[in-house]
Amino acid sequence: MEHTSAERTSGNRPVDLVAALALARSPESPGPAAPAGPAARAWPGPPLPIPDAAPGEIDLDAVLRLSLAASDGSGRLRPAPSAGALHPVDAELAVGAGCSLPPGRYGYDPLRHRVHRLGRLPGGTPPGVTAELSVTARRTVSHYGHRAWPLLLLDTGHTAAALFLAARALGTGEPEVRMDGLAENPPATVRIPPPGGTPPPRDAPTPAELRARRSAPPPLTGAPPPDALRAVLAAASRAGGGELRWCAAVGSPDPGLVEPGADGTAPRRYAAGEARPTLAAWAAGQAWIAEAGAVLLAHGCPADADAPHIRRTHLRAGFAVHLAQLAALRHGLAARPVGSWQQADLGAALGGAPGRDWIVHALALGTRHADEENTT
Repeated sequence: MEHTSAERTSGNRPVDLVAALALARSPESPGPAAPAGPAARAWPGPPLPIPDAAPGEIDLDAVLRLSLAASDGSGRLRPAPSAGALHPVDAELAVGAGCSLPPGRYGYDPLRHRVHRLGRLPGGTPPGVTAELSVTARRTVSHYGHRAWPLLLLDTGHTAAALFLAARALGTGEPEVRMDGLAENPPATVRIPPPGGTPPPRDAPTPAELRARRSAPPPLTGAPPPDALRAVLAAASRAGGGELRWCAAVGSPDPGLVEPGADGTAPRRYAAGEARPTLAAWAAGQAWIAEAGAVLLAHGCPADADAPHIRRTHLRAGFAVHLAQLAALRHGLAARPVGSWQQADLGAALGGAPGRDWIVHALALGTRHADEENTT
């Protein structure tokens, strides 16, 4: 296990993640854009279709279509949102018994919905499939420059959540997600066991819900009803795994910050005053956030966090915001993840010690229904 602050991803030179996050949180401009390079990783070998699943097997075709596959030639319309619609996350699949593909290691091409066989797996590989998620940093760095590294981790968390939800929707065994922050590469894995005869969880999504998932274009106006906001806060808090704190900025008639109530009760107010204009300034100057109906916030990850802590909290934030977005859509809300934050020291703004409580990720909410994807 790796405990240093250096990152190396898809052939890129090492990056000091601690220094990279500090720079991403600074007001420094990322400068002009650069070419993003190919929109998908060039896996070796011929592209192979994914066979139909037999009874009792994991339907990998369906899992990948509901989680990673692009639905048009541009590569933009994918189930998992991504900063700038750049989609830097690559998936390598370790396929054991009980899947619609023969056992082996495969690279997945989301643009063509094809796999490339990379080799055999060692003996003792468990049944099911494990998706190992890594990133091609250049895609995101091309647009966001030094602000890219937290976004890469957030995108990976969103992708892990998309796989997790697809598995649940299709009735596989209960998926297992590893996002402990200890591994530099891959930073996250999702293991999906074959169907085991146990019923899916009561809150499992349907395939139709996942196909309808899209980030709403701004503006996102209209305050969410109290029950909807409570559900979104609860979903984020449950999925956050205790790594972060969660709150929501709300507007009139009683503007302030609210946090999840105990045992699913109504949200509890813990700070008064209108926060959304400040959030708009902190979120790379996205002025529309000042008029959003509400803004869900994941906060924590202090300035002195080491690399495993940074990875863990950002991966978990992306994962939890993705599940919160599904909760929002189930309650008829428009929702849009917001990942780029500068000088967003929420704790200091509320009178606490500086550098201890930073905004890590957010989900803007409104009552206008989303009608297309337009990720940020």
